[in-house]
Amino acid sequence: MRGLAGDVERLIGRPLGDEEPLAVAVSGGPDSLALLLLAHAAFGARVRALTVDHGLRPEGADEAAGVAAICAHLGVPHTTLPWEGPKPTGNLQAAARDARYALMSDWCVANGIVWLVTAHHADDQAETLLLRLARGSGLAGLAGVRVTRRLPTGVTLLRPLLDARRADLAAVVLAAGLTAADDPSNHNARFDRTHARRWLAALPDLDAAGLAASAAHLAEAEAALAWTADLAWAGRASETAGELHLDAADLPRELQRRLLIRALKTLAAPESRGAEIDRLLAALQAGETATLGGIRAEGGRIWRFAAAPPRRSGAESR
Repeated sequence: MRGLAGDVERLIGRPLGDEEPLAVAVSGGPDSLALLLLAHAAFGARVRALTVDHGLRPEGADEAAGVAAICAHLGVPHTTLPWEGPKPTGNLQAAARDARYALMSDWCVANGIVWLVTAHHADDQAETLLLRLARGSGLAGLAGVRVTRRLPTGVTLLRPLLDARRADLAAVVLAAGLTAADDPSNHNARFDRTHARRWLAALPDLDAAGLAASAAHLAEAEAALAWTADLAWAGRASETAGELHLDAADLPRELQRRLLIRALKTLAAPESRGAEIDRLLAALQAGETATLGGIRAEGGRIWRFAAAPPRRSGAESR
């Protein structure tokens, strides 16, 4: 593995200041314990460790206490953040992930920290790519886990270990003489990611590092398309008299789709599902008029968008 300091500084675009702290997410599993050890070796007293206790398993509190003990031995300040309140019954993993990032980023804001580092690695990236391929995701989804992501609070997530392998991180923990926690959800067949992990294990020719590299290439392509869409919007979109006009009829379909989504967002339409966007795009390409999210869209050489007139009641429409 490359040095963590260089990877972090490459992601933030400059050297980390001598008095500039950064937070690391440490669950107690092997990946995050390796991140803690690498970050402590690279940044010393600038590291702050955060553990989220989701309150979903009785072992969670003990695992957080175990991380706190390791941090105390290393001299790393540590905070446990409890996820309080009622828990959802559906899509629990996604809800727990959202809660985890919200708790950690809020803590960072309260403590003047702008960088939050997580231990996502190449095997995670490969699993994500497989899952999204199976779901028919578009380019943005196939780009996988991004190396950086700005959270709504202004805190930036950094993922400097995306080139590292799970086994290499486990070896760092073993060499330090530490015992990592084993979250049983990682083996629970209820969760899609467990199946993706088993696919990779059962097919050794399906190289996780190669899949992760493909995701990185797709992320670069996504960034290039986003830049192109911004350029197209600047030259082809205009607003006048309460209407938004878009000269998109001659563009490739993917650019049309991106500009259509931006037009709807500009007019404050509620977020729509991909299939709804595709149906509206087909109507515009055919020169038809359709409505989505309270926005009336008219096809033709120039696409026109405006708020749809309010629907009349049954009595008025007869």
